[in-house]
Amino acid sequence: MSVGFLLRRPQRQRAVDELVRELNSRYSNRVSRRLGPQLSATAKKTVRTVHFQTLGSTVRAIQISSLDGPAAVELVEVPEPEAAEDEITIDVKAVGVSFVDALMTRGQYQIRPELPFIPGVEVAGVVRSAPRGASVKPGDRCAAYVPRGGYAEVVVARPAVTFALPDELSFQQGAAFAMNFQTVHFSLVRRGRLKPGEHVLVHGAAGGIGTAAIQVAKGLGATVTAVVDSTATVPVAESAGADHVVVAGDRWADAVRANAAGGVDVTVDPVGGEYFADSIRLLRPEGRHLVIGFAAGGIPEIAVNRLLLKNIEVVGVYWGGFIEQDDTIAATSAAELTRLARDGFVRPVVGGVYPLADAAKALHAMEDRTTSGKVVLDVGTIE
Repeated sequence: MSVGFLLRRPQRQRAVDELVRELNSRYSNRVSRRLGPQLSATAKKTVRTVHFQTLGSTVRAIQISSLDGPAAVELVEVPEPEAAEDEITIDVKAVGVSFVDALMTRGQYQIRPELPFIPGVEVAGVVRSAPRGASVKPGDRCAAYVPRGGYAEVVVARPAVTFALPDELSFQQGAAFAMNFQTVHFSLVRRGRLKPGEHVLVHGAAGGIGTAAIQVAKGLGATVTAVVDSTATVPVAESAGADHVVVAGDRWADAVRANAAGGVDVTVDPVGGEYFADSIRLLRPEGRHLVIGFAAGGIPEIAVNRLLLKNIEVVGVYWGGFIEQDDTIAATSAAELTRLARDGFVRPVVGGVYPLADAAKALHAMEDRTTSGKVVLDVGTIE
């Protein structure tokens, strides 16, 4: 069947002729932007098929083509990405699933890529090719951050955010190494100025960010009190290394005070919502509250006179945005995290593991908050 047959009106044949010529010239992205509005959904699907046949090499990936939530993601075949001269090609073994990915399936994240797109920002795998001067070489195990496109069998990544995977970590653990642990290290060291001997309070402590925060804080010499959402997840925070674990409830702040005389020095908060106000009250003078996310759904507000009266800080943490301005911080954090892995502090807690085809189930689990640790897609297992 020809592409022209699928057009809604015959007069668009000229557009299709141009489309096919450009596909044959391997400019599919430009074509999609220029001609997408002129084509029916069926025509677009056929165009993708023509494109695959033209390029030959394809990979399996999870694609978001409508903002209808996790159930709408699809396992598709897409052209294998081609690395520029200064980029690294990675054969992906495992992909980290995050709450941000679930938000993106509904268009509820602050970044809204043009549809269709492949989600996923943190991967672990094996380097297929790398430019001269990169910290990794072909055949190396690695972890990498990609702005999107991670839910696929092959990705390309920038050398600045691609790191050798420590021998102590599996590929599944490595799926948390490139963003969760980078974010936490940046949060505690650069933004939080954590010092050995200080007391750190971690919210959402059974999740991917929370368990990473516990491990990095312990590795940096801090005492850690972890807050979890139920008694069932207490063992998760304990296994990550928390000194004290508190179950969120009406008296959770009193339980924290019992373990932290005088309050805490640093709070790691990927949750937000109703716990924010009490967290501020728990800070010692010159304490730092690190805002990483809003998994609880609500974005809290504060009367800034509290900051003045207690000499405390509320500090924003957006690692992904910062590395767009200064990506040198990633290598510094990677070196320190590798040391912590070798010293036994960093051991990413892996929760649910799903085959690539079950990405919708993994995203549903994130959205429903029924997960603990890091949720991972095993790319080696398709079905």
